[in-house]
Amino acid sequence: MGAKEKEFAELLTVLIEAYEEEHYPIRTASPVEVLVELMEVNGLKQKDLAPLLGSESVVSQVLRGKRELNKHHIERLSKRFRVSPAVFF
Repeated sequence: MGAKEKEFAELLTVLIEAYEEEHYPIRTASPVEVLVELMEVNGLKQKDLAPLLGSESVVSQVLRGKRELNKHHIERLSKRFRVSPAVFF
């Protein structure tokens, strides 16, 4: 790749990123929103997460925002869904 092609590729990358940020922004999601999305994508119900979080009532409390995920919950969820623990912060 020559210098002109490299320069063109860099410019194209900048333009594509700017377009995507303007037209398709990625919004910040709360840990509960992430969990709900992961449940939906994987076809899971609250009862399916009970073994990971301790009980169905704990799952319900987390999903209603009455209880926060703790370190152990996050570790188990990140392993179950194969995602970084960071998505739950």
